[in-house]
Amino acid sequence: MNMQAPRGTQDLLPGTTESWQYVERKLNDICHRFNYKEIRTPIFEHTELFQRGVGDTTDIVQREMYTFKDRGDRNLTLRPEGTASVVRAFVQNKLFGLPNQPTKVFYFGPMFRYERPQQGRMRQFVQFGVEALGSADPAIDAEVISLAMSCYQELGLRSLKLVINSLGDTESRENHRKALINHFEPHKDELCSDCQVRLDKNPLRILDCKKDRDHPAMQSAPSILDYLNEDSGQYFNKVRHYLDEMGINYIVDKNLVRGLDYYNHTAFEIMSDAEGFGAITTLSGGGRYNGLVEDLGGPETPGIGFALSVERLLMALEAEGINLPTEDVVDCYIIALGEESVTEAVRLTYKLRKAGLQVDKDYQDKKFKAQFKTADRLNTKYVIVLGENELEKNVVNVKDMHSGEQQEVGINELENYLLNELQGGK
Repeated sequence: MNMQAPRGTQDLLPGTTESWQYVERKLNDICHRFNYKEIRTPIFEHTELFQRGVGDTTDIVQREMYTFKDRGDRNLTLRPEGTASVVRAFVQNKLFGLPNQPTKVFYFGPMFRYERPQQGRMRQFVQFGVEALGSADPAIDAEVISLAMSCYQELGLRSLKLVINSLGDTESRENHRKALINHFEPHKDELCSDCQVRLDKNPLRILDCKKDRDHPAMQSAPSILDYLNEDSGQYFNKVRHYLDEMGINYIVDKNLVRGLDYYNHTAFEIMSDAEGFGAITTLSGGGRYNGLVEDLGGPETPGIGFALSVERLLMALEAEGINLPTEDVVDCYIIALGEESVTEAVRLTYKLRKAGLQVDKDYQDKKFKAQFKTADRLNTKYVIVLGENELEKNVVNVKDMHSGEQQEVGINELENYLLNELQGGK
């Protein structure tokens, strides 16, 4: 019997989860300031959602999805990404009918992809994402990009590189598609088997291939920027103008295409240049996906979004030596000696917790000194000592673990005393 965590998954233990919680609070706060609301979707969806929404030619759909049949013989898939689920919820719940548009949402949640586990790439990973549905204004493209950059900058990261590109509208992409086919057709037999299939179905994906990235034909491939029609070119210029106005530095990369079929117009990635971060430098990516809502049964609705891996975000923080302020401290620890004192300690612990304090006590019948050692290991601010003598006088001894000072306080006054002391020390 294998009782280990499945390959590609991990346990996040106390001591580690505090960093995750801090990051989640920070990202939640940023979304609040940008006026994005949280959405929560199911962990599994009908398989067809991802086949239609993500695209049949993507690596995700072809080989990375966890798909199974339920007892009703329905094909279900553990979600490999968040956008398709958000758009499905947008259509199903008719969020397009709400008076305030665009609909701006964010999400946290586990995603699942069957790929070779490596540092920063797990089979179950946590993704944070943002979607803005209902606006074709290039200013919201810039807003989404600025939100993504804020997520990293406000956590202290500095070795960042923003790369952007335009994939154009339908006309621009079709002209570029024809140029790519003409360019790669003479080299078809030299390409990997996946790219040979992509050449007919979606030649743009060839530019995203990891196996053929060093092939000479990749370096001379036609650029989408040379095939943008007037409207697409103006759109991209406006996005760049807004980024310039916000003081956000970027690099235009003509080969940036992203790995999902639904992207058009703006595409972007944020990378880490930190030394020692690893060979895979991408932290997050996203772009515009006009047409996806219609593909999933909704009305014509433009959209844009991005997603980041929390695991890779934490890796980037580690690479830059950034320690998050997650000091774990306990407000007070109650040491009780004697059966009646233990009973009173149970009551006091509950009362102080209800007052908003972080409180703990012994549950292993340890000796007095051992309990003090536990309080010290927990980084406790105040230790409350309650024995038979104290109980008779209806008092407790309060020790300030920082200064070493000790004071006798009435049990009925303890709550106010601790609240005043703790607030004064903040």
